[in-house]
Amino acid sequence: MVAAEEIERVSKLMRIDVDDHREYVDKVQSMIEFFDVLDSAGVESEEISMQEIPISNLRNDEHVPFDGKLIEKLNHYKGTYVRAPKMSS
Repeated sequence: MVAAEEIERVSKLMRIDVDDHREYVDKVQSMIEFFDVLDSAGVESEEISMQEIPISNLRNDEHVPFDGKLIEKLNHYKGTYVRAPKMSS
């Protein structure tokens, strides 16, 4: 079970201001329960096939200087900040 104190400690470590830590207990607990479901999915026997590509087939890394201000190229920016969509609860 997740405790409000754990959420408070993690939010402080992440430097996130949370007014009422108790309101997130149920949300975090349901996320942990979902991870438990994923852990019990039993995919250890599944084989992941990947096509091997020799390094010689990859492109060379190349530095391309950018003289403009990248933040000005973003759709939703204000000063030096980028506005992100609101998180739904």
